Amino acid sequence: MKVLVIGGGGREHAIVDALSRSPQVEKIFCAPGNAGITAQAECVAIRETEVERLRDFAAQNGIGLTVVGPEAQVEAGRTLKANRMLNREGKETVR
Repeated sequence: MKVLVIGGGGREHAIVDALSRSPQVEKIFCAPGNAGITAQAECVAIRETEVERLRDFAAQNGIGLTVVGPEAQVEAGRTLKANRMLNREGKETVR
């Protein structure tokens, strides 16, 4: 499975590290990521706040799981917005 981790701090680095040990994970992308993450994931130049670009990237790259690291994105309702967009496209999301 291909995974997209959103964020670029220490929390996201720990998430990427844990995911990289799973035999179910074939590739990890991190947006925007950081220099330390590049050893385990491909960093993508998309900011955490660019929900539409993140959605498009996930669709174009066959992402099977997206992990949102920064709680600010959840608190701002951006994950809800992303869920709604994906549901309209017939994709399943966590509720």
